[in-house]
Amino acid sequence: MADNILEMRQITKTFPGVKALDNVCLEVARGEIHALVGENGAGKSTLMNVLSGIYPYGSYEGDIVYDGEICQFHTIKDSEHKGIVIIHQELALIPYMTIAENMFLGNERGGKQIINWNETNELAKKYLEMVGLKESPQTLVKDIGVGKQQLVEIAKALAKNAKLLILDEPTSSLNEEDSKALLELLLKFKANGMTSIIISHKLNEVSYVADKITVIRDGCSIESLDKKVDDFSEGRIIKGMVGREISDRFPKRESNIGDIKMEVKDWTVYHPLYSERKVVDGVNINVRKGEIVGISGLMGAGRTELAMSLFGKSYGDRISGTLIIDGKEVKLDTVKSAIEHGLAYVTEDRKGNGLILSNPIKINTTLANLEGVSNKVGVIDKYKEYNVASDYRGKLNIKCPTVEQNVGNLSGGNQQKVLLAKWMFTDPDILILDEPTRGIDVGAKYEIYCIMNQLVAAGKSVIMISSEMPEILGMCDRIYVMNEGKMVAELKGSEASQEIIMSHIIKTA
Repeated sequence: MADNILEMRQITKTFPGVKALDNVCLEVARGEIHALVGENGAGKSTLMNVLSGIYPYGSYEGDIVYDGEICQFHTIKDSEHKGIVIIHQELALIPYMTIAENMFLGNERGGKQIINWNETNELAKKYLEMVGLKESPQTLVKDIGVGKQQLVEIAKALAKNAKLLILDEPTSSLNEEDSKALLELLLKFKANGMTSIIISHKLNEVSYVADKITVIRDGCSIESLDKKVDDFSEGRIIKGMVGREISDRFPKRESNIGDIKMEVKDWTVYHPLYSERKVVDGVNINVRKGEIVGISGLMGAGRTELAMSLFGKSYGDRISGTLIIDGKEVKLDTVKSAIEHGLAYVTEDRKGNGLILSNPIKINTTLANLEGVSNKVGVIDKYKEYNVASDYRGKLNIKCPTVEQNVGNLSGGNQQKVLLAKWMFTDPDILILDEPTRGIDVGAKYEIYCIMNQLVAAGKSVIMISSEMPEILGMCDRIYVMNEGKMVAELKGSEASQEIIMSHIIKTA
């Protein structure tokens, strides 16, 4: 019989109007890497929030048995005291504090009144070495990349004497190299006896690193797969997640490409703070009506900076170059002017820059086009606002009890659909999608791909920025490859491959 470090028995958690977890059971053996998979809204993060005390004892039904003892966690501190540490998808680091200060925030070293900074920095150095991060503990968090910030979070967990490490979408914001390094680190921890639970939509990573997989669907635990005896292929995992086989990850589309809709010539952008640093360097691109154009590249290549600078100069300094729409040069100096000229930008940071999480779905849906739901004197028509949001809820299959629900209570995939609805309501001709499927499951991805196909079938133009090469290759008619602020290649979608894209990046690195 397996030596289980954790058993969650018949966990049921209800929110107003929705049962998020329904008698979910989970068994995790000591020293294994256990993956939780499921579609957005399936209940994975909710289950881990129950385990970590974020949802306290008494707010759910069922039992948590940890290390052979029934536990009642009233706060996150209670679970951490037992060695259960959770690292959320949105990193909880303070940019203008040092690595060491972040690592021991709330877990300070020293006496009651005075922090022992020598001990703090020495311990920080020790745990940073354990995760392979060669940075000074006194470095400000804002001065290191996202991949290194993720390692700081793990080092912070180790400093709390973690025995069970929970990682929620740990690689969603990382490039391929950083993701691989993180997975290898988890395997190293496993070799040293640590237990990990990983939530991820990247099924190739799950198959590589996990010993067992528990599938959750619609708030219920469906099945558990064991690497030693079960099929661990992506197709098999997807079947468990969605309840059916998905034979083609990318929907078919008949291309009907027209004239050039937008053309960018010699576009150059400087960093807003480091004024001598070019983040976009003499870029030339175009997109046609009815076409999906992809922009591929490594993290830091300048893709987001390019997109935001085109969208009403919402990023950058000393922006120069020519922007042509429908054959005419235009000056888009504000977001308002960009929207008026038919541009829309779906940000990669839906929670920080795309949505107001504390506001209802209906307000978020209409936010970029208030004129579309206002009367003649500029007052918002609440009835019209509700109807517009409800219409998009149906069109995009947004899973929610009502459009009066706050966006912050939705799953990541449904939040992404609300963000898409917000910009679709502006009726754009050119839609720039920046990492449109980051952190969402295969089912929701497929639905977003279908929406993209519908847009280009209607003659719209789509520019898609993505770090996932399979979706760039599966969805795009043409692909630009960007590296260090420059466009280094232009490829036909039918002729491109991951190897060809990477070879262009490596040549110019």
